Amino acid sequence: MKKNTPLSLFAAAAVLLQLCSCGSAGQSAPAAQTSAAETTVTTTAAETSAAETSAATATAAETTAESVTESAAEPEENAPEEQAPVSMETNRADTENYTLKQVVVMSRHNIRAPLVSNGAANVIATPHEWFSWTANASELSLRGGVLETEMGQYFRKWLESEGLIPENYLPEDGEVRFYANSKQRTIATAQYFSSGFLPGANVTIEHTGEFGSMQPTFNPCITFFSDAYAQAVQEQFEELGGAQIAAELADNYKLLADTVDYTESEGYLSGELTDFVTDDTVVLPEADKELTVSGTLKTASSVSDALVLQYYEEPDEVKAAFGSSLTNEQWEQIAAITTKYSMVRHGMPLIAVNAANPLLKEIRSEFTNDSRKFTFLCGHDANIINLLTALEAEDYQLPYNLDKKTPIGVKLVFEKWEDAEGREFAAAELVYQSTEQLRSASILTLDTPPAVYGLSFKGLEKNADGLYSYDDLIGRFDKAVGAYDELVEKYSDALDDAA
Repeated sequence: MKKNTPLSLFAAAAVLLQLCSCGSAGQSAPAAQTSAAETTVTTTAAETSAAETSAATATAAETTAESVTESAAEPEENAPEEQAPVSMETNRADTENYTLKQVVVMSRHNIRAPLVSNGAANVIATPHEWFSWTANASELSLRGGVLETEMGQYFRKWLESEGLIPENYLPEDGEVRFYANSKQRTIATAQYFSSGFLPGANVTIEHTGEFGSMQPTFNPCITFFSDAYAQAVQEQFEELGGAQIAAELADNYKLLADTVDYTESEGYLSGELTDFVTDDTVVLPEADKELTVSGTLKTASSVSDALVLQYYEEPDEVKAAFGSSLTNEQWEQIAAITTKYSMVRHGMPLIAVNAANPLLKEIRSEFTNDSRKFTFLCGHDANIINLLTALEAEDYQLPYNLDKKTPIGVKLVFEKWEDAEGREFAAAELVYQSTEQLRSASILTLDTPPAVYGLSFKGLEKNADGLYSYDDLIGRFDKAVGAYDELVEKYSDALDDAA
């Protein structure tokens, strides 16, 4: 990608003033259910009700105006501790002398309402009343739809500036593909993105099977299982810290408990929830399921996740923290709990190679399809953690966002570039909205872009411009796909018995 030119302070201020009129789009129209498992279902961006969109826009505009008025009345010490710069590029390749040929995006869904199933503790972990969500539990919120539309608009302007697509692009058959997991939040995210990306194209969102289900391509579950494999997972877990894998979170737990008044909650007083400790993490690998993680880490992650989502939605920062005035660093401490839980659950190499295999094959197929210009796949943070672990990405800490690994709405972007001699190169980046952009739903343009972080992979060398050989990156996909076959061969109980 080409470098962006920073705005002047005056221009940046003008953009911020413009945000006061930035409203919210309506919720995605419910996707059609299908009774036949694995039957392909499609939904279009045009199905979203114009009336809903208009009403939501008016509501969001009123909310924004109120929040601006309130913030203007706040004392100066309540202002954000630091403002993210207009340019938020990190480790980004210099592509000035290259031509963009193809883009494949693996996206996490955008802001959703908190989860309440599978033992979620957030409901009973505080005596306070949670934010009044604009969506049902686990579904994409109205703000999530607005943010995703903004991201789609940014990608459209970026691809236009790189010459990959023309203005008002109407793709030919096969040039563009949108494919999502069958959860409401993933289908809706893809639909909102498509509305910003190709507003006149009436894009079809592919999803298969029953609406609301986890589909094989995006389901981060253990697809191969044996007793030997389960034992190997336990051994790898012990190598990474075992029961004390979250030992560094003692201060984080205390901050979270104090913020939500955990010991005054219904769950704690009834004995259903217990004190937060750092040495009780347990993992349990099971066939056809995501890795189960139990103990304080799971409980605290449920509360942390809900609190951070509330912070993105609630304009009043103090109200978002149930009356506490938290610094940005403290919000990062709270968010780190959920990030740790996700990394333990999905980031162990033996788990990642197993769970990512279907999605690795899907992305490789898209990235080697010469007729495809743009692909948008939408799933979950688990998918991105699985993928980057299986592809042996170098460790990273993302700036400008509370979540240092997979921020809400983050895009894992694979790009194919070509030089003047026709040689093919590739880049991999994480594109995401900063904490401030998520809270303000600010307009994204080439001059006010989202954050971009260039990824690196162990054992692969970049050229002087920061690009990989395209063949090298495809080779890394092949290696990750092949690692699954090696895992099956190594841990097959049948082979162990035969020996």
